[in-house]
Amino acid sequence: MGPEAQFPFNQPIVWEPSDEYVQRSRLKRFMDRHHLSSFDELMQRSTTDIAWFWEAVFEDLGIEFYEPYTQVVDLSEGIQWPKWCVGAKLNIVHNCLDKWMGTPTQDRIAIRWEGEEGVVRQLTYRNLNNQVNQVASALRSVGLGKGDAIGLYMPMVPEIAIALLAIAKIGGIILPLFSGYGSGAIAMRLADADAKAIFTSNGQLRNAKTIAMKPVVDEALNEVPSIEKVIVYRRTDLEVPMTPDRDVWWDDFVDGQPTEAPTERTDAEDIIMIIYTSGTTGQPKGAVHTHCSFPIKVTHDMAHCFDVQQDDTVFWMTDMGWMMGPWEVFGTTILGANMLFYDGAPTYPDVDRVWALVERHGVTCLGIAPTFVRSIMPHGSEPIERHDLSSLRVIGSTGEAWNPDPWCWLFETVGRNEVPILNYSGGTEIAGGIVLSNTLLPIKPCSFSAPPPGMASDVADEEGNPVRGAVGELVIRQPWIGMTRGFWKDPERYLETYWSRIPDVWIQGDFAAIDEDGHWFILGRSDDTIKIAGKRVGPAEVESVLVSHPAVAEAAAIGVPDEIKGEAVVAFAVLQPNVNPDDALRAELEALIVREMGKPLAPKTVLFVPDIPKTRNAKVMRRVIRATYLGEPPGDLSALVNPEIVNEIREAI
Repeated sequence: MGPEAQFPFNQPIVWEPSDEYVQRSRLKRFMDRHHLSSFDELMQRSTTDIAWFWEAVFEDLGIEFYEPYTQVVDLSEGIQWPKWCVGAKLNIVHNCLDKWMGTPTQDRIAIRWEGEEGVVRQLTYRNLNNQVNQVASALRSVGLGKGDAIGLYMPMVPEIAIALLAIAKIGGIILPLFSGYGSGAIAMRLADADAKAIFTSNGQLRNAKTIAMKPVVDEALNEVPSIEKVIVYRRTDLEVPMTPDRDVWWDDFVDGQPTEAPTERTDAEDIIMIIYTSGTTGQPKGAVHTHCSFPIKVTHDMAHCFDVQQDDTVFWMTDMGWMMGPWEVFGTTILGANMLFYDGAPTYPDVDRVWALVERHGVTCLGIAPTFVRSIMPHGSEPIERHDLSSLRVIGSTGEAWNPDPWCWLFETVGRNEVPILNYSGGTEIAGGIVLSNTLLPIKPCSFSAPPPGMASDVADEEGNPVRGAVGELVIRQPWIGMTRGFWKDPERYLETYWSRIPDVWIQGDFAAIDEDGHWFILGRSDDTIKIAGKRVGPAEVESVLVSHPAVAEAAAIGVPDEIKGEAVVAFAVLQPNVNPDDALRAELEALIVREMGKPLAPKTVLFVPDIPKTRNAKVMRRVIRATYLGEPPGDLSALVNPEIVNEIREAI
């Protein structure tokens, strides 16, 4: 089924903002302050006068600079390479923590944490600031500082937020790593960024089982000689090997360090973070973000679209290795709100755990993925009805496309037909949303109400012309402050990925459509990137793992629909001559992918085929493979050098 067949025309409006939502809205106050009578008027001005808009955002969010900028944005090197906050000095940690000290906010809760085993901790802003300072001092004491890349491979404990902010405080570069990655995926990212250190844990808990983390790091570091220090947090009772001089326990690392430490006075455009995002070809792309990019864009989205304010508690079911982890930390602390971390399985010890967390901690903004909703729907509404969810004001959703049935089920059972589901779609390289809903605009099932202010988003045909009521490419026509500053050490790949098809237009790689009422819909990837439970995986990563096995000559990986995860990986392997394609080898290859990529990215299956469909210039035609696997027409095969292979793949399936 192509994206056109999935376009949900004629959906009804199911939620409209009440007076309570409108009067509370930060976005409404922003519009009133700038004498903008409608959201459409705000969108028009914010996307045609981008310097005015982002300066107004700085003011609204209370962003403080050490030294002021001389220009909001400089486009002299082209729309692809804007320079923001020109000449300014800014370390975003000043806005996350430093500026709250000595104010009433210092005694407010910054982080609430609950472990799977039921342990609860709370840190005020003062507690958080003191512990960030201790870790920052410890990092400096071992020679780490400005420009040094430091990995984060930990469960969702408060210490991962402390480490993230401490790295930024010393002017270092944060490298978030998904806690479910295998050693190969970790090694590739650490080595690419020339990382000097990594924070990890001895293990983590899932469904009352201990899962080792430190041994995975040890295996990865065999390939990463640049790592000088490994800081290990003791989350479980698991005993792990410690390499003398390199490895140190968290408590020993920070013991005796001062609770006061200076914040590095970085340039606003100094790098704060490299987040690796998977593409369709080659190794993962390191999206580069600066102190004035990612943190300001995510806080703008959180404040103006999710309407998060100081008395709100944000709980986004995520991992620090995905964009929404740093999103939660930077956004809540810049706003002086509080975040909830939960470290464990979302259905342990029962399927009502998430709803128990919402009730127990007074969550007002809950972020979940369609995958989770689809997985709990079979249990019905009873686990939800056990809990008082009246604290919820908004439900956020990101990571993948919705189907109408689970969306409506969530709206009716959890939201009681009153709480808006704010759909959110963007990306790591966007630093937030391209399109989303907000608390001022009506909502249809599965839809996005509009782009966020400041995002000149559009749906276009192949020539770049706007299209309405039909499927096109999701594009962006103006730069925005959160835009990645390119790919780490690979500017040409950045230009090729987003800017090469239509002059001066960013192409995101998603099919989208806008209906007659102006509501937006995302209809899946227009490239080959696979989304498993909201986690983007490049087929090339899976293929590289397979061809590392001596039995495999070539490989191709595709995403196929999965009822729970949204998509699952199906891999195709061409074997070396005289290798027997049996079930034992299939199991060995599947285990290899799990070991290298991590269990959450395990393939649905590995199939053995005689060849891979390719064009005459050797481009793998994954579109053809996917259509063949799904029993759909494979489309135009005239570009293939080996069109006969389609029938052979069909037989193998």
